[in-house]
Amino acid sequence: MGLTLPNVLTIFRMVLIPLLITLILSNHQGGALLVFILAGVTDGLDGLVARRYKQSSRLGAYLDPTADKLLMTACFIVLSIPDHPKSIPEFAITNHIPIYLTIVTISRDVFIVMIALLIHLTSGAASFPPSTLGKLTTLTQIVTVGVVLLLNTLEQPAPILVQGLCWVTLALTVSSGLHYIYRWSRPGDSPAPPS
Repeated sequence: MGLTLPNVLTIFRMVLIPLLITLILSNHQGGALLVFILAGVTDGLDGLVARRYKQSSRLGAYLDPTADKLLMTACFIVLSIPDHPKSIPEFAITNHIPIYLTIVTISRDVFIVMIALLIHLTSGAASFPPSTLGKLTTLTQIVTVGVVLLLNTLEQPAPILVQGLCWVTLALTVSSGLHYIYRWSRPGDSPAPPS
């Protein structure tokens, strides 16, 4: 099956990533929030259309999680950049994501992808359905980014709220990573990297 509507929506979500980064760095936080919401809507729509009209495809199975990871990684990185008037004069946001959370999140994803690739090469396994803990981790990451973008749009500093969300996200990110290691180490269990 070629480029179905769900695949087009997923590719459109990937195209939105550079726009989102540009809007954040140029201090157009309201526009960045709208683009983030639009990306979320397309994420929901592509899955809905794929199920409703039976347009699931092998390409979509790879594109969708890739688009999600690229979007979230880009958001975490750019929202972790400290204000630096000399290098990016326009960039001065009210709330930041701590760099430690970005490092842990990216490191976990890279580790899981490497392990999944190794399992695929050694056993031929090609299906890696997400676990409940993995889905919850993704949800908290999305909520954290969304709340930070909203607060920055409103220019409302909320260090306690942001720090609390980040600690919850960090705990789930680490827990889900350890959970996958545990599942992979059990004989006979199929690997299940997060979406």
